[in-house]
Amino acid sequence: MPAATIPGGMLKPIDDCYVVIPLMDGEFVITFNNLPDITDAKSASYNDEVVIGRASPIKTYSQSDNRTISMQIHMIVSSPDDIQDNLASLRALQSAAYPRDGANGAPFVPPPVCRMRCGRLLSNEGELCVILKSYSVKFPTEVAWDESTFVPFKFDIDTNWDVVYKSSDLPGQDRIFTLGK
Repeated sequence: MPAATIPGGMLKPIDDCYVVIPLMDGEFVITFNNLPDITDAKSASYNDEVVIGRASPIKTYSQSDNRTISMQIHMIVSSPDDIQDNLASLRALQSAAYPRDGANGAPFVPPPVCRMRCGRLLSNEGELCVILKSYSVKFPTEVAWDESTFVPFKFDIDTNWDVVYKSSDLPGQDRIFTLGK
């Protein structure tokens, strides 16, 4: 089994667990060096159809709700470079909840569609396209922190994402069972 750290105690990046945030001049990739806490949720809505003389209503499928992924991202400092890297990752995540500057007279365009992957936890193949619905971060005071930036050596970012699909890629039961997306 491979080690989670490299010699010297620094955390080793998990190559197949990341979030990609499009920026105006490229992409910002947050490669995790520890496994985030992930919750993957989806629900289906059914209506009750009342039938005269029946003891209980018939359930009719109405629609499926959004697939929502909640991810608590743990930012940990194990080397001096991690302070600026963690701060840059936080800023990139925050930016994904804001509209982008518009072009051709438009005042703004919607926030970016991001991509995420975490091994085979969320999908058997490839990345998921996601939009950031919300984030929150709390900077704890019970851990050491950097004197120049005030960045704690460990903090968590709670994020909530909705999975988005192209019309041609809308998932059904078979697709979810075989591909996971």
